[in-house]
Amino acid sequence: MRIQRQIPGAVLCVAIGLAARVLELAQRTAAGRVWLEALVVALLLGTAIRWLWTPGDLWNPGIDFAARPVLEAAVVLLGLSVDLPLLVRAGPALALGIVLVVVLGLASSFTIARRLGLNRHLSLLIACGNSICGNSAIAAVAPTIGAAADDIGAAIAFTAALGVAVVLGLPIAGHALGYTPFQFGVLAGLCVYAVPQVLAATLAFDPLSAQVGTLVKLVRVLMLGPVVITLAVFERRRGTATAAIQPKLPPLHALVPWFVLGFLVCVALRFAGVVNAEQALVARELASALTIVAMAALGLGVSVRTLARQGRSVLAAVTLSLVVLVLISIALIAGLGVR
Repeated sequence: MRIQRQIPGAVLCVAIGLAARVLELAQRTAAGRVWLEALVVALLLGTAIRWLWTPGDLWNPGIDFAARPVLEAAVVLLGLSVDLPLLVRAGPALALGIVLVVVLGLASSFTIARRLGLNRHLSLLIACGNSICGNSAIAAVAPTIGAAADDIGAAIAFTAALGVAVVLGLPIAGHALGYTPFQFGVLAGLCVYAVPQVLAATLAFDPLSAQVGTLVKLVRVLMLGPVVITLAVFERRRGTATAAIQPKLPPLHALVPWFVLGFLVCVALRFAGVVNAEQALVARELASALTIVAMAALGLGVSVRTLARQGRSVLAAVTLSLVVLVLISIALIAGLGVR
C-alpha cells in the first residue's frame, strides 16, 4: 500500500525530470551549449507547477519519496565518480591550498549569509554550494541538516543563476588578470560550481585550462564527504544539546546518515579498482538522473511567496560569497606562485 501511494507523485516527478532533459537538449541543439542544466530546469518547472497548483494527498507521498530517498541514493552513487589519486597528482601544496580555500569559503559564506539575516540551514546550504560544488553539495548537505524545501529551492535557484554568470564572466576576468592557461584552470576549478560549468568556462579560454580546471574541481569535490560528515556530527550534537541532554557518543549508523557512509564506501570501491572508469561514468549518469527527479520533487515543495520574501537577501548572500571566494582563489594562486 505504501508503494502504491508513492506511485502518482513519483511518476509526476519523473515526468517533470524528462521534460527538463528535453529542454536541456533543446538548448544544446538550438544554441550549441547548455545555459541551464536539466537539474535547474527541473527545479524551476516544479516550482512553477507548485505556484499554479498545490499537490494534494494523492501526490505528496511520491513527491516526498523523490525528494529524500531518491536524492540520498544519488549522493551515494556520486561516490563512484570520485577519483582519489587525483589528489596526489595535483601536488601537496595545491591540494592543501584547495582545502584551505574550501574552509575559508565555508566560513566566509556562512558568516555573510547569517549577517544578512538568513536562517541557519539556508546559510549552511549557501556556504556549501558556494565553496564545494554548487547544486550537488546543496543536495548532499540538505538531508544531513534537515533543510526545508523552501531553503533548498532558494539555495539552488540563486546558486544556479550565479553559476551561469560565472561561466560567462570568468574567462573575461582571466584575460583581464593576464592569467596563463594553467593559472586560469586553477581559478576556474576553485570558483566555478559544477564540473560541466568548469568545462564550459575553461574551454572558452584554453584546452589546457580545461584539463587543469577539471582536476582542481574534482579535488575540491573530495571535500564534500568530510564536510557532510562534520555537519552530521554537529547537527546530532546540536539536537541533543537543545533537549538539555548530555549524550554519549552515539553509534556510527546513528551519527552519520546512511547515504554518507554509502558515499564513502563507493569512493573506496572506486579507489580499490572494484569499479572501473566506464562503470563510474554509468553511475554518474544514473546519479544525475536521480538528482533531476529529486529536484523536480523539491520544486513541487517550494513556496514562491517564501522565495520572494527572502529573495534579495539570498541573492546578496550568494553574490558576496562568490566574490569573496574569487578573491581568496586569486590570493592562493599568487601565494603559491602558480604559473
